[in-house]
Amino acid sequence: MKIKILELRDEGTFIPLLAVDMNPEPAALISRWYLRRCGYACSGLPNIAITRLDANGAAFSNDPYFWKGRTWPIAHQHILQNWNELKDGDVIDVSYILGETQEVKLSERFSTPGGL
Repeated sequence: MKIKILELRDEGTFIPLLAVDMNPEPAALISRWYLRRCGYACSGLPNIAITRLDANGAAFSNDPYFWKGRTWPIAHQHILQNWNELKDGDVIDVSYILGETQEVKLSERFSTPGGL
């Protein structure tokens, strides 16, 4: 499985995300067995589950239609469609995805004291 940490942004929103591609590495037979047993296809196509990075008890789902509101479903769909291009720390800016703003928000890593 591949894991990426992403920054979910929207109007007034900052949520660090954990995104997991629920496809095991080819040699990971035990992981493949358990994932298949849970119903994951393990087909190699992106099958991305997301949750809050702070693990505060929020949901963890691979279904973009699971989420309520606008921020989470739009972000999840964007992550699915762009998984291979995304890298750790990328900003998933829902306002930008929807065309409400002209530029992707700057990561808080670069705009807060003590950031990178």
